[in-house]
Amino acid sequence: MIKLRKTPVLIALAGALALGACATATPYQPAGMNGQRGGYAEQRLEANRYAVSFSGNSVTSRDQVEMSLLLRSAELTVENGYDWFATVTRATDRDTRFYTTPDPFYYNRYGPYWSPSWRFYQRGYWSTWDPFWGRDRDIRQVDRYEATAEIVMGRGAKPAGDMNAFDAREVITNLGPRVMRPTS
Repeated sequence: MIKLRKTPVLIALAGALALGACATATPYQPAGMNGQRGGYAEQRLEANRYAVSFSGNSVTSRDQVEMSLLLRSAELTVENGYDWFATVTRATDRDTRFYTTPDPFYYNRYGPYWSPSWRFYQRGYWSTWDPFWGRDRDIRQVDRYEATAEIVMGRGAKPAGDMNAFDAREVITNLGPRVMRPTS
């Protein structure tokens, strides 16, 4: 009888593992493409000034998100006929969520998922108390990163000594091969 109870749990676990194996990082593409939640977006503020962002999913690392932001900034710079860009502001935000699921293999001497609880009357209503609340649960932390920057573009040699200035073509050469592109 116990084997019959374990079978649905094992099937559900195998399905979750199969779906999890398919999860891939957000590819370098415009936001909302191919049903993806993340990607890059930009907004022209002035002729040589843009707000640029890149958001990833739960399996996209912070480094990938930040590299993609810089790559998009460099591409915008070249597309608009400029040679370098400087970041006026730049930030990376982390959205953290916690998910709790019961342990699918929790068994005690009374069977699966059973734990004692007590009911008592307090302040005009019935309440329950479970001495084992919070035990035998899996807690998973999920982080998603989004990087944003406001950039200013310029022509000619990049300003010497400005740590926030980047040569656009050099950034494309160095970071272009390192970002994950969408699979066709």
